[in-house]
Amino acid sequence: MDPFEKVELGKSQVRVTRMGLGGGTLGGLYQDPGEAGSIATVHRALSLGINFFDTAPLYGYGKSEFRLGTALARVPRDEFVLATKVGRILEPEDPAHLLTRTSEFENAPHLRPVFDFSESGVRRSFEESLRRLQLTRVNVVHIHDPDEYYKQVVQETYPAVRKMRDQGTIQAIGAGMNQTEMLVSFAKECDFDCFLLAGRYTLLDQRALKELLPICIRRQISIILGGPFNSGILATGAGPAAKYDYQDAPREIQEKVAQIEAVCDRYQVPLKAAALQFPLAHPAVAAVIPGCRSQREVEENAKMLSFKTPSAFWQELRQSGVIPEEAPTPS
Repeated sequence: MDPFEKVELGKSQVRVTRMGLGGGTLGGLYQDPGEAGSIATVHRALSLGINFFDTAPLYGYGKSEFRLGTALARVPRDEFVLATKVGRILEPEDPAHLLTRTSEFENAPHLRPVFDFSESGVRRSFEESLRRLQLTRVNVVHIHDPDEYYKQVVQETYPAVRKMRDQGTIQAIGAGMNQTEMLVSFAKECDFDCFLLAGRYTLLDQRALKELLPICIRRQISIILGGPFNSGILATGAGPAAKYDYQDAPREIQEKVAQIEAVCDRYQVPLKAAALQFPLAHPAVAAVIPGCRSQREVEENAKMLSFKTPSAFWQELRQSGVIPEEAPTPS
């Protein structure tokens, strides 16, 4: 697979490379790479040929957007595609809570994310993102984690974002979620260009296969796959420190990954290569956006996507029940 091939997101005419860069790690998810390290990672991605960057106010409580904006400040605007998100406002944290608060983002600023899917919240979130990014426009805006706000999103949030697209402030509308059911409903009810689906079409989890991906093909909605390593275990392999869905991997997941690793060993296919390549074989999936903390990780992920995997490898994974019979595999 060519990680630098460009494809369109839905009907938007926004063209992204098949491999993008997820911005959660730039915000210090689990471990902070630092500002200099984050900027170097973005610059290395650009030099390799990656043009697609995803971020959000949530990631590092603004830190990911700030670092991306700094890294891209001197890059010609038409040379990159940028996606950010609305649905959370960053408010000052109560000083009394700072000593006891917990966050998955290391060295997070003294802010707290607050859900706000109102029209005014969308405008405020977007304007604050532009300031942190040092930009006057972004290409894609995703409605972020609206799990408990479906009715408000359809009636208020989506129309506000669509107005931005109609006015040319953005080019594409998406929704970013960790579930498939609500995205299916969004696909039926609204005119989305893309969905950012986190971890729900991977070697370990194919719940998007039966309903979401087919309706996305019918409605010309592109899937951007976040979390292709399912929080890490498909990169690290099974083991006591392995993470799955942001938590310690349970025994059944550890056993399934060990089964996949055994097949990888027989065919001398890196586990990372299999994890990154599998989702891109489906015609609904436009891009994968693994998070990277370093230049080395960007280089390795690009190499893994380019790795030539034999057809017999995918056939054995199918025969062993790791992937469903109807799931497309790389040719």
